[in-house]
Amino acid sequence: VPMVAPGNVQVHVINSTLAKVHWDPVPLKTVRGHLQGYKVYYWKVQSLSKRSRRHIEKKILTFRGNKTFGMLPGLEPYSSYKLNVRVVNGKGEGPASPDKVFKTPEGVPSSPSFLKITNPTLDSLTLEWGSPTHPNGVLTSYTLKFQPINNTHELGPLVEIRIPANESSLILKNLNYSTRYKFYFNAQTSVGSGSQITEEAVTIMDE
Repeated sequence: VPMVAPGNVQVHVINSTLAKVHWDPVPLKTVRGHLQGYKVYYWKVQSLSKRSRRHIEKKILTFRGNKTFGMLPGLEPYSSYKLNVRVVNGKGEGPASPDKVFKTPEGVPSSPSFLKITNPTLDSLTLEWGSPTHPNGVLTSYTLKFQPINNTHELGPLVEIRIPANESSLILKNLNYSTRYKFYFNAQTSVGSGSQITEEAVTIMDE
């Protein structure tokens, strides 16, 4: 098997899901056989928003021939990763380079995990929601938009409310009685807005 590990391993984080890794090639005489390529082992150490350490799954990408760089796609935003590089010949892999740590920046969050509308009265509705399963960063706020839908399914004016990130419920007051409303709800990080969840509900006709 090869004798030495690739040196000078560098990671360039391109965005929240993509990084480029490059390394110095090993001297050919230390390959001790036919150079088949380089393998990059990489794994997520932890998410920076949820401090949970789960089972660590190592991923391996093989770059054929005498390449000295490769792309690592499909990374999770706002996470800490480690990687190392090994050279490969027909017999197997050489020793691993020292582990290199890198962090991906924040991304936009997934949609809120649920949106539930309860306690209809003549002029109010209560909204409850769950935070996104994948915040992909630090949540800065939620945005609620809603509009009435009339009997011919035409949409009325859209109202927009910004809600602090630590809230999980809201009572909407001053609504029209016996009216159907459509709600659009999403979460934000400093990078931008995540995908929205929609729901409809009706205020009651009379007490």
